Amino acid sequence: MTDDSKKTQKLPIPVLDDDLRSQRSSRPSMRPSMSSITEWDDEEASTRTTDTAIAVVPPAPTAPKRTRAVLTVVSGSSTGRVFSVSEQAHTVIGRGREADVRIDDAGASRAHARVTTMGDGRFFVEDLGSTNGTFVDGKRIERAELHSGDRVNVGPNVVVSFSIVDAQVERVAQQLYESSVRDPLTRAHNRRYLVERLASEIAYAKRHETRLSLLLLDIDHFKRVNDTWGHLAGDDVLRDVAALMQRMIRAEDVFARFGGEEFVVLVRGIEHVNCGRFAERLRAGVERLEVACDAAVVRVTASIGYSSVDELDLKNKDPDALLALADERLYRAKTGGRNRVCGA
Repeated sequence: MTDDSKKTQKLPIPVLDDDLRSQRSSRPSMRPSMSSITEWDDEEASTRTTDTAIAVVPPAPTAPKRTRAVLTVVSGSSTGRVFSVSEQAHTVIGRGREADVRIDDAGASRAHARVTTMGDGRFFVEDLGSTNGTFVDGKRIERAELHSGDRVNVGPNVVVSFSIVDAQVERVAQQLYESSVRDPLTRAHNRRYLVERLASEIAYAKRHETRLSLLLLDIDHFKRVNDTWGHLAGDDVLRDVAALMQRMIRAEDVFARFGGEEFVVLVRGIEHVNCGRFAERLRAGVERLEVACDAAVVRVTASIGYSSVDELDLKNKDPDALLALADERLYRAKTGGRNRVCGA
């Protein structure tokens, strides 16, 4: 049975006591009334004059901007992500890892549709025999020409928008997406991205019976770093630990900041015992790390708990269960003395 022939998933307000209320009501208001603000604004605007001495210089002519076609996810997983359409070959949209535009949604087929660039500058989208069909502006199609602004439904849940933009607009759109899924301090993926990615990775592991493990890393005594050297030093530690992790993991692994001083690594295709060896290398790397701060050189350690999808019951193979098991083992590593790895 092929992947596409399987059944596709359808997818306080605080209450003030009387004393506090009376104190607040007795305080003089520091905010001017709205009428006075309006009067001031009207008066200020009426006294302004236009500076006529500024020379008006017409903008210099610019070379024609090079445009290209892009697909932007506007509904479903990875909303806001921008994909470039190939100018030389087909651009395949689907759930499979080989797809150029990968859609992490059970309603999409592995190779769902493809966009073809014609020699005359036109673009066509073609359904590839998908289970749930491809739609352009609400109409199911086998093959249709695309125009800038068209919306393409990839199955029941995901919508991508087709548009022709210049390189600068494409770059800005990609930067906006990156900023929405990255932690601004460490540049690791943020929790929102992790939650979406973890769900899709577990679904893939279950469908294809592949291995998937989760490492939950916590910096030991991080509060002591903030209390001793200050929060700026704490930020330096978080940045340097995150940078170290991203150098040590593989390109296909997923690294995210889970919250505070906790980080998560999603590891594909490694047996549970080898995942433990990998976690031990990460722990040792953090132990050797020296973080240069203004006041001193700070050294920290980390504890790691890890779990694998293989360990879970068939009915409990979900993100919450995998995270809970790793968190339980992280707690044991902490209570066992810290600076250690626990995977059993």
